[in-house]
Amino acid sequence: MLNPKFFEDMSSKLNDAMSNSPAKDFEKNARALLAQGFAKLDLVSREEYEVLEQRLNKLEARLAALESQK
Repeated sequence: MLNPKFFEDMSSKLNDAMSNSPAKDFEKNARALLAQGFAKLDLVSREEYEVLEQRLNKLEARLAALESQK
């Protein structure tokens, strides 16, 4: 049977290696570039989208009710 301590040690060593490698810097810089790019776009958050979607559904239902009264 495999020793769980072995996996913990390997995980720890891999995390240490990644945190001290150029790959970590690349990831950090890539995230910063993506964040800047998204900030320039006219995007809404998921929460804002859901609120607008609920409003739209209510307005559509209200319009359908008004149209059926004619």
